[in-house]
Amino acid sequence: MIAVDTSTLVAYLAGEDGDDTAKMDQALIAQVLFLPPVVLTEILSDPKLPPAVKSRLQALPLLSIHPGYWIRAGAVRAKLLGLKLKARVGDALIAQSCLDHNVPLITRNADFRHFAKHAKLSIA
Repeated sequence: MIAVDTSTLVAYLAGEDGDDTAKMDQALIAQVLFLPPVVLTEILSDPKLPPAVKSRLQALPLLSIHPGYWIRAGAVRAKLLGLKLKARVGDALIAQSCLDHNVPLITRNADFRHFAKHAKLSIA
């Protein structure tokens, strides 16, 4: 299993090249790509997203939400904010989904480096 962040997913859909989009493509082919629920919400929020793309994305498996998820996500965000580091709510929710499932995250969003360093999030 491996998860993908919205930044990489948007780049992939735009046809951009990169290590992250190549990893995403490999994970899709191997059928091991999972979406954190927040990523699906973020991408489906695009009013210009073509219906065929919506259908494909909705068919991807989601990481489930475990009991206590919201509390743990708040705690990890509080930890980073206490260190005066950037920690957006959406990023905290995505990171916690990955942490709960012990799966690496494919991303091009540098803000996740704080979750990697201080919360042991694995970045693919």
